[in-house]
Amino acid sequence: MAGIDKMTRQILEEAKAAAEAKTAEASAKAEEMISEANEEAARTAESISRKSETEVANYKERVLSSIDLQKRTRILSAKQELISEILDKAYMSLTDMEADKYFDMLLRLLEKYALPQKGEIYFSFADLKRMPAGFEAEVKKAAESRGGSLAVSETGRNIENGFVLAYGGIEENCTLRAMFDEKREKLSDKVRELLFV
Repeated sequence: MAGIDKMTRQILEEAKAAAEAKTAEASAKAEEMISEANEEAARTAESISRKSETEVANYKERVLSSIDLQKRTRILSAKQELISEILDKAYMSLTDMEADKYFDMLLRLLEKYALPQKGEIYFSFADLKRMPAGFEAEVKKAAESRGGSLAVSETGRNIENGFVLAYGGIEENCTLRAMFDEKREKLSDKVRELLFV
């Protein structure tokens, strides 16, 4: 019986040693796996961190760019508003001229736009009423200097100021508003140069 006990003890000791070896091996393997997992997690965390930093930097750049664009848009809008106000005041200064200066300006416009044809010139109702004496003769003289002739119509037009030239059914709008609107872009550029350059 002593032999069986001895054999059982030996088998148990070998099993215990094998179990301890297997446990140590498994433990070492587990430690290795944990170490690898930690390294992988660290690499992933670093990658996410770099990606996150890049995304944050990109977002910040987009926000700053958007703010800059809004700022430039507001400045441009303010400049355009100021230019528009200046042009409106300039227009009003023309319409508010004293009668003699106003009609002198109309004669200069007529000398520029009259055609070497026979035609008719129309004024606003208000301008017909305040037209200075001898102005019709000045109109005819200006038209003749351009090789044409103009008759001042006694019928007023529903226009604010300036005049309308009519030649054989074709009309040329020479109101101050039409002139201003036609030259508005060039005038805006000149005002912009004076103010902002």
